[in-house]
Amino acid sequence: MVKAIFINIDGTLRDSNRNLSENTIETIKRVSEKGILVILCSGRPRKYTEEISRKCFASKYIITSNGGNIYDYEQNKILYVNKMDKEAIIKLYEIANPEDIRFIMNVGEGRVVNKVKHPDQEKKLEEDIKEFAYKNDIVQCTIADSNFDKIKKLVPKIEAVENVEIKNRHKSLLDDKFKDDKTIYCDVANIDSNKGNAVKKLLEILNIKKEETIAIGDDINDLSMFEQVGYKVAVDNAINIVKEKADEITLSNDENGVAVFLDKLIEKSM
Repeated sequence: MVKAIFINIDGTLRDSNRNLSENTIETIKRVSEKGILVILCSGRPRKYTEEISRKCFASKYIITSNGGNIYDYEQNKILYVNKMDKEAIIKLYEIANPEDIRFIMNVGEGRVVNKVKHPDQEKKLEEDIKEFAYKNDIVQCTIADSNFDKIKKLVPKIEAVENVEIKNRHKSLLDDKFKDDKTIYCDVANIDSNKGNAVKKLLEILNIKKEETIAIGDDINDLSMFEQVGYKVAVDNAINIVKEKADEITLSNDENGVAVFLDKLIEKSM
């Protein structure tokens, strides 16, 4: 019996324009009404992920910042946090900021940045990076720009920073077949911080067995999540390595692939 389903947001749950279809919302609502926990897992910060989770009637549990945080938003309770290495944060900032590239820190429920792009979601860094890093618990940093070549050039420098690693990166940095997007990015966090470790931790808290779980994803940061569940599903727009690891491939995110899979799951349980 399935008790929990872990679903990635961007590239999986939402379409290429980051829209959430009514079909998907209604299907997740029906799954939740059957007592199955639908748990959204994202590289996004807490507030953003919570908004999506509430909108589609998923469970009160969310995994954010690529596994850096587990949060119960009904109880306003942090269940797990993996705080980034302070010196690593400073070094990452020193790589990005001189290049006039956006440096994003997931702090608390939102983001603090060197260059504000989304005023409703971000706060500007107003103090020295060293002071800020040592005063705050940061779970993930993102280095991002619209210029593909600028980000690609910085990847080796990012990878050389000790105690952290790139958890996710724009698909174009992994596979030439994926076109450059408006934002090319690298998400960076502690070496032991990933979706898989967060999924394992939450299953322990909820006393749910691995074989009672499913994960649905599309990107490299979903592979660790796949390792901790009983059944793995990739959407058709997933990168090849994710498809290879999947037990099943559903339709793409632009074809309501998540809803199609969940509909079949509901039918089997009836």
